[in-house]
Amino acid sequence: MAGPDGYHRDETEAQRLDRNWSSLLQELRVAQTGVQLLTGFLLILPFTDHFSDLDGVMRTVYLVTVACSIGATVLLIAPVSMHRLLFRRHRMRTLVSTAHSFAITGTLLLGVALAGVATIIFDAVADRVAAWIAGGGVLVALIVFWYLVPLQHRTPHDAS
Repeated sequence: MAGPDGYHRDETEAQRLDRNWSSLLQELRVAQTGVQLLTGFLLILPFTDHFSDLDGVMRTVYLVTVACSIGATVLLIAPVSMHRLLFRRHRMRTLVSTAHSFAITGTLLLGVALAGVATIIFDAVADRVAAWIAGGGVLVALIVFWYLVPLQHRTPHDAS
C-alpha cells in the first residue's frame, strides 16, 4: 500500500524491522553524542569555583537538569545494551518497539535538560527573568520542532 506521498515499499516484515532498527540507530548516534557531552559538562559544574554562587532555586534547576540529562543518557544508550542481550534471539520486533519508546522518552528528557541548561546559563550571565524566558523559550522551541511539526505531518494511515 502506498503512503500519502505515493511512495511504496515492497518489503517483508523482517526487512521492515531491519530498516526501522537501522534508521533508529542512525538517529540515536546523533542524540547519544550530544547527550553524553551535555551530561559530562553538567557533572563537572559542582567542582567549579562559582558553582557555590547558585542559590537554592538554581541548584534545584541544576539537579533536575542533571537528572534529566542522566535519564536521557540511559534511555538513548539502552537500545545498544538491549541489542547485545537480545542478539540472535529473534526479538527484533521487541527491540525496535522498545527502543522507539526509549528514544521518544530520551529526547523528551534531553529537551528538559537543554531548557535547564539555558535557564542556568542565562541566570548566571543575565538575570532570573532572562533565565526563565530563555528556559521557557527553549522548551517551546523543542516542543514545536521536535514534536508538533513532525506530528502535524503524520496521518492515521502512515506505514511504519
